[in-house]
Amino acid sequence: MIAKELISGAVLPLKTSDTGLIALHWFDEFRVSHLPVVSDSQLLGLISEDDVYAAGSFEEPIWSYNLQLQNTSILYSKHIYEVMKLFADYRLTTLPVIDENGTYLGVITLTYLVEKMAATAAVSNPGGILILELNANDFSMVEISKIIEENDAKILSLYVTSPADSTRLELTIKFNRIDIAPVMQSFIRYNYTIKASFFESDYFDNLRDRYDLLMTYLNV
Repeated sequence: MIAKELISGAVLPLKTSDTGLIALHWFDEFRVSHLPVVSDSQLLGLISEDDVYAAGSFEEPIWSYNLQLQNTSILYSKHIYEVMKLFADYRLTTLPVIDENGTYLGVITLTYLVEKMAATAAVSNPGGILILELNANDFSMVEISKIIEENDAKILSLYVTSPADSTRLELTIKFNRIDIAPVMQSFIRYNYTIKASFFESDYFDNLRDRYDLLMTYLNV
């Protein structure tokens, strides 16, 4: 999934002639803390609530404001992981999408990004979850897939995390079946370390509830 596929039509850009007062109204209307500023289809940057309050006057046009996030945007062809990194690095609520010429194409909202990531991670699909701990040098996707498929299971989603300054990896796998006991037994037989396991009854409902709470919070 790339940036242009994440564009949401729920948020409109500001014009340079708009005032800080209009920006504050739109922050509240769209429930975001950042808005793109556009002039003749060219992106000038992002304006934040902090930028408006720092100006000291809400009646001045946007062009006179000092935009702290002037160069914050993403090219339409960039992967969703790069989108996520920018949201995390700058703690954004919106991210403008541009083409190679800096032309504004639209905006990605944090709410829409979370929804897309939830779909990518198969949050809405029932299934067991297994967390394996292993050395980075021992990581073989071929072997792991073989073990899973031998137990008539499929991978719905998978991601790898690694603590800083460590050669250990944590591999989180979500399956298409709730009963993953046979898969766990196979991993144990192949000398894998199982750090944690979760089944539909004790984890999936809780994960879905947490997702629903997050979406409710983002829409407050």
